[in-house]
Amino acid sequence: MSQPPPFEIPQQLRDLTEKNLEHARSTYGQFMDAMTKAMSMWTNATPANAMTAGFKAVQDRAVKFAKQNGDACFNLATELATAKDLTDVLSIQSRHAQTQIQSYALQAQELSRLMMEATQSMQQK
Repeated sequence: MSQPPPFEIPQQLRDLTEKNLEHARSTYGQFMDAMTKAMSMWTNATPANAMTAGFKAVQDRAVKFAKQNGDACFNLATELATAKDLTDVLSIQSRHAQTQIQSYALQAQELSRLMMEATQSMQQK
């Protein structure tokens, strides 16, 4: 009994996917820039005190993490677009999942630390 030929992703599909990803990445970048500007305007409109300073630190870090995570997803999609077969896809996804789990854990620790610092600074005032 003969084995069926291995599944291979056509080059045209990979090229089209890469082109669409670049467009999506550009649009996402514009959205994140607009959101960052809007959040900055809102933060600047609130009176400066211990509570708003702590909140701003958490907010800034959360935006930074959102950008990092978005970039990681676009990098994943770009890598997947270059995959030639199912084995490549599974390898890329596995590597990405491991990296992101570590990244999410570090991000959660950092946000928790910033929240505790903000809470403590508010209680000291």
